[in-house]
Amino acid sequence: MKKLISLTLILFLSAGFFSRCKKDNGDPPSLPPIGSMTIDFSNFTSSKKGSEILFNQKGTENGNWEFAATVAGVWNVILTINLAVPVSSFKLAVDQDPVFLEDKTWQWSYNVPVLGVTYKARLTGQIMTSDVEWTMYVSSANITEFIWFEGTSKLDDTGGQWIFNESADSPSPLLQIDWTKTSSTIGSIKYTYVKNTELFNTSYIEYGLTTGDLDAFYSIHYYNSVRKAFSDVNIEWNTSTDNGRVRCSDYLLGEWYCWDSNKINIVCP
Repeated sequence: MKKLISLTLILFLSAGFFSRCKKDNGDPPSLPPIGSMTIDFSNFTSSKKGSEILFNQKGTENGNWEFAATVAGVWNVILTINLAVPVSSFKLAVDQDPVFLEDKTWQWSYNVPVLGVTYKARLTGQIMTSDVEWTMYVSSANITEFIWFEGTSKLDDTGGQWIFNESADSPSPLLQIDWTKTSSTIGSIKYTYVKNTELFNTSYIEYGLTTGDLDAFYSIHYYNSVRKAFSDVNIEWNTSTDNGRVRCSDYLLGEWYCWDSNKINIVCP
């Protein structure tokens, strides 16, 4: 009987000990929103090339919108080509259960199928004093594991930064993302091209939501290969009705050019 009581006591104490150990690990950090890596280009999809479009071009009744779509489209292509795999990898992390490693560090490990290729993703998040440090490792049958992106997010989930490396063959910084969040919505997100060996270096696109009739915007600074100089473009539109306006530092002293909800050129109010 005494042996039975002793065994029961040992099991009880052991359970309490391990429970306390598990509790001491704390909770894993919250993953930043996927919106911290994506810009909405849904209102600006064009099949025309930039050299074909000018503001109010004769015979082009939607030239103003086309110009805006063409400039935004340059960034859409850059982001699609360079971020497809790492962003897909990050999207799947939310469905995984992390495991505790050590020193306030948690890890999410899983497979990511992209265009017929299966990648192995390993995301770590280390809780620091005021933020979380994130590192995404990616590998495949043909790629040795490397850091595809890393970054930080504030503990209150109100903002952060990502740095994306170019590729396994060239694991050096290519794009920097700075993002902010208000309530449950991404307030702003800015991509900056940071590869310092190209003329496009320091080019950026910033996307955000605001108040008023035109409640969304792009601020774009990019290297114009035709002019061989940097250009600045501002685009504003209504996310419900799709009407908007655009202005460029290269045209007519930066005057605004507008379009209606059907993307047809109109005189700005």
